[in-house]
Amino acid sequence: MTTCPFCLRLGRFQYEKTSVEGVVRFEPLNPVTPGHMLFVPFLHYQDALEYPRRTAQVMESAAEYADGPCNLITSVGSEATQTVFHLHVHLVPRRW
Repeated sequence: MTTCPFCLRLGRFQYEKTSVEGVVRFEPLNPVTPGHMLFVPFLHYQDALEYPRRTAQVMESAAEYADGPCNLITSVGSEATQTVFHLHVHLVPRRW
């Protein structure tokens, strides 16, 4: 059985499909701003370096969804603040 929280969530909770096949989005448990979303491949990849083509697709999905000033963030490794070891991109809208 997997212990990946995103794999568990994708099996149990709601998410929205994106325009990119195999990439979904959902609101994180603790959003930092209104509209904060996570973009996640349905299949498990540990981080952005494991399968660069899929990373590009996840980033594409987030960029298509973005509307205005934002941060698009992914991290690789605990030294870079990655806490969930399943590839994901944060879309964090920014406002003045």
